[in-house]
Formats: sequence, structure tokens, C-alpha cells
Amino acid sequence: MNFLEGTHDISNALLKHRRITPYRVPKFYREHIARSAYYDQLKRIVEPSLREFAGPGKLDTSGEADNTVVPGLQHKYPQTGLLLVTEQCAAFCRYCFRKRFVGSSDKEVAPDFARVAEYIRLHPEMNNVLFSGGDPLMLSSRRLDRILDHLLPIPHLTSIRFGSKTPAFNPRRLADDSLLDLFERIRCAGKQPVIVAHFDHFAEFSTESHARIRQYQSAGVQFLNQTVLLAGVNDDADTLAATFEECHAIGVRPYYLFQTRPVLGASHFQVPLRRGVAIVRDINRKLSGIQKTFRYIMSHETGKIEILDVDDGNRIYLRYHQCTDSHRIGRVFSRYCPPDACWFDDLLPETRSTTNSSLPRQARTTRIRLVPSVDTSRFDNATCRETTRAGARRA
Repeated sequence: MNFLEGTHDISNALLKHRRITPYRVPKFYREHIARSAYYDQLKRIVEPSLREFAGPGKLDTSGEADNTVVPGLQHKYPQTGLLLVTEQCAAFCRYCFRKRFVGSSDKEVAPDFARVAEYIRLHPEMNNVLFSGGDPLMLSSRRLDRILDHLLPIPHLTSIRFGSKTPAFNPRRLADDSLLDLFERIRCAGKQPVIVAHFDHFAEFSTESHARIRQYQSAGVQFLNQTVLLAGVNDDADTLAATFEECHAIGVRPYYLFQTRPVLGASHFQVPLRRGVAIVRDINRKLSGIQKTFRYIMSHETGKIEILDVDDGNRIYLRYHQCTDSHRIGRVFSRYCPPDACWFDDLLPETRSTTNSSLPRQARTTRIRLVPSVDTSRFDNATCRETTRAGARRA
């Protein structure tokens, strides 16, 4: 198998044990990044590395199994359903947080969309569905239409989102008239069609991706973008600021800057939180007010946690943007942030003198300490205890 470090013979058993996703890169993307001045950075997104065989990590970093309510449908937050429609992608990102099945098994993909629709009908609080996977735009337009047959008649759904890196990997897929017709069908049904694109670096944009995005915008499709903070790819303020500027220039709203999750085989992509905060500070110094639309987020099993700042005492300040416990949403809380902390579970409730502060970050366990308001004078004195996650999983 070919790796960034050269060709090596690896047993199938080891590849399976470490959940090494297959190598797949469409010709369009391969040729596009090869012509780029940033090939050395961009190739890390899709080229396997021997570093994937080392390092800690989990296969379900966001509690997806706990929030699956019917096969293929997750209902973690009241307003949103996340629907797994395929295990395939145009290319396999080496930091993929769903490598437990992406590229290898359809066992988590929804098998019965009538059953999915029935669940959604019984939950009027759900107003949007996110098609995910894998990449939903890997499915034929006909297949996507059949899924929509079940969802578009549901009156309380107001938007249908598609999470996709196809606009970067293979924008020619968007040239299919039947796909454009599908998005028009969503709009005519009274739902807002949204594509949540995934550009990690400004050099991933191509002339064709610009043209297709403009075409779909003209047809009423909204575009958002999510970016993952990746060591060795985009972990500097100039690159990310240029990426967000490029998004705004073509009407794509930067949505999330994700902290890389502690997924098995991807720890080498993680950037320490202290450094991530410093990068985000610099990004915001480089952007105009209307360009600062992104949130720096950890997608944790308890919810989406916005990373706000680190103070001079190395306490990190956080806020739940979304949470399985709705009472936590908007609450600001703080933790001590060790130098090597890359994830929420690496943080400590007290100072560096805390008993377990000398343990490796994978061995640390902590409790969330919530602040009852955003009054910063109370940050260090708050002692609200963490509520339990009772009821987080919906039946």
C-alpha cells in the first residue's frame, strides 16, 4: 500500500484492526491539488500515512450510537435529524471521524426510509434533516429523490441539508441537471435546500467549484462551509483567514471551524487547544466584521462546545452551542487547559496541581463545571455541579 512515507506491505488484518480507510481520490481533485502551490499540505487530507497506525483514539467520538433512534437516523438535538444515507465518499479523508464504517460497511446506513419518516412525523420539534454519511452526493439523483419522497410531505420540516465535500473533491457531479432538479424540487416543496460544503483550505477551491456553487445559489440553494483545523494542512491563521475570505467572496458562509476529533488513527492531525485559540485570535484580526461568521467548535458526545478563549492562567473558556441537555446551551464554563490538551476530555477542572494533572491526557477524567451566567467576574468562583445526561438518548 502506498503511504506518504513510501510503499509498505501491511496485512489486511492490521488494516482492519486500525480501521484504515481505503485510498480513493477522484482524478479531478488529484490533478487540481497537483497543480496547486499547496500540494504538500493538501495531499495530507487524502493520502494515507503510517502515522494512522499509531496514537490513541476512539471510533465513536460524538456518541452517535447513543443518539441513533431508528437505524440510520440520529436525533441528538431536538430540532435536527442526522440521516446516514451512504457509507461512500468521493475521496476518503484521513481524519474521518466515521471510519468505523465509511468505505467499508453500510451497517449504519438507513435501510428503511419509511420508518425514518414515521419517526420524524412523530417528533414535530424536528425542523430540519441533515443528509450525511459518507457523502450523500455520491448517491444517484434518482436514489436521493426516492428518499425525499418520504421526507418532503412532512409539514414541520423546513429545511433539508446535505453535508458534502463533493464541491471540493468532484464539482462536476453538480453539473448533473437531475441533481439541480432535485434541489429545485426541495425548494418547490416549501423547504430550504442547503449544502454544507467542506473546504479545509482555500487552495481546494477550483474554477469549476466556483461556477457550480454560483449555479446552485441562483437556483435558491444556500451554502455553508465547515472546516476542520488540521495540523500540517491549515493550522495557521493566514491559511484559514484566506479560506474564510474565499468562502465569503462567493457567498458561502463559514459555519464551523472544527477541532479535530480524537478518532482512532487521526491524533496526528490534532492541534493543541491553546494553539488553536491563538490561531483563531489571529484569524479574527485578519477578517472584517461580516466575515467573522464561524464558530470554533468541539463536537463532543455531550454537544457542540464552542471554544472561546484561554486566559493568562491557562483556563479555557467554553460555551455549549448545542447540547443534549438544553439547560446547558449558552452557558459559559471554564477548565484548566494543560499544554498538550487537544480535546474536552483532556481538560482539568482545577489548576495544574490537580491530582491527575500529570497523567497522560488520554487517562484524564473530568467533570463539567458550569457557570450560571456570562458574568466574567464569576468564572473562577462558579461551583455549579454537572447535571447528568438523563434522557439524552431518545427512544
